Amino acid sequence: MLNILRKVGKTLMYLLASILICLLFILVYLIIVSPGKFKPFKDEDGNILTGSISEKIMVNINGVNQGMFIQSKDLAHPVLLFLHGGLPETFLIQKYPTGLEDYFTVEWWEQRGSGISYNADIPIESLTLEQMISDTLMVTNFLRHRFEKEKIYLLGHSGGTFIGIQAASQAPELYYAYIGEAQMTYQLKSEKLAYEYMLKEFQENNNQRMVQKLEAAPVTMADEIPDVYLTLRDGTMHSLGIGTMHEMKSVENGIFLPSLTFRGYTLLEKFNLWKSKSQSGVSPFWDEMINTDLNQKVAKLEIPVYFFSGIYDYTCSYSLAKEYFEKLQAPIKGFYTFEQSAHSPMFEEPERFLEIMVNDVSNGKVILSDK
Repeated sequence: MLNILRKVGKTLMYLLASILICLLFILVYLIIVSPGKFKPFKDEDGNILTGSISEKIMVNINGVNQGMFIQSKDLAHPVLLFLHGGLPETFLIQKYPTGLEDYFTVEWWEQRGSGISYNADIPIESLTLEQMISDTLMVTNFLRHRFEKEKIYLLGHSGGTFIGIQAASQAPELYYAYIGEAQMTYQLKSEKLAYEYMLKEFQENNNQRMVQKLEAAPVTMADEIPDVYLTLRDGTMHSLGIGTMHEMKSVENGIFLPSLTFRGYTLLEKFNLWKSKSQSGVSPFWDEMINTDLNQKVAKLEIPVYFFSGIYDYTCSYSLAKEYFEKLQAPIKGFYTFEQSAHSPMFEEPERFLEIMVNDVSNGKVILSDK
């Protein structure tokens, strides 16, 4: 009996030692891939490209230090400000390069309270829509002055479109055009459509476990969205190909792991990325977001408008975005359907996304838009 206990003890010691060694290797690897900065752009001879920029900075925006990544192969390019949704997406450009820096000076701003802009001292109650719009306008003016541009382009994605289209409505003189990727419209209705689609898919696939879970947390236009539904939402959407990307079936593999290998973040910043997300949920002003109908609130823009929408997108409904676009008044407007995309055409179909940005958006045209 004593020998058996000794053998079991040795086995457990070896197992524990193996686990500790693996954890040590993982930690060392994460430190190596977390220098916290971008590599500079270089020419064929290995020299830093003249006139390029690849930097990470902190700027005081309305009293709070906020982080930004700026990339461009030529500072003469027009400036493009990107507004992320509920989670900063800067880390995804390492795995899914967009090519935008070849034609624009792109600023990947990580908004107040998120990503590298996370600060535990920022009161959660200060993360309001009004504050985010004010921050957007201040960041816009910072970029205009720094790069000596009369106007810039504003690109919102998902939750960023909720902020962006209202900022463009308030200060159209600051922007050449507004671009909405996965444009939000009336999010409560969008969630209801997503719920109905998912329930129908699981019923047809005879997945009774998921059917029961969804039926226990129904989404309607009359009641608040159940918390249980929100816990199911992201994983379920990804499993059906209607989440972040049509081909991305797992949040863990598709989003979490790429964030850990992103060289632009330090190890602490990677931790803060997910800490801030866990504290803010889908959005810090989620209740206002789901109960606002942008069809009513922003019915007209005084600048060119471009909507980019993936046909498989149920995170921000493709059909509702198209309905909103048809009603929205603007001097120039173009709607672009991405046939292979869900929620992120920029990363799913980057070549087409870039072609439209360069040929239509930059020239105030809609030649490539849906007919």
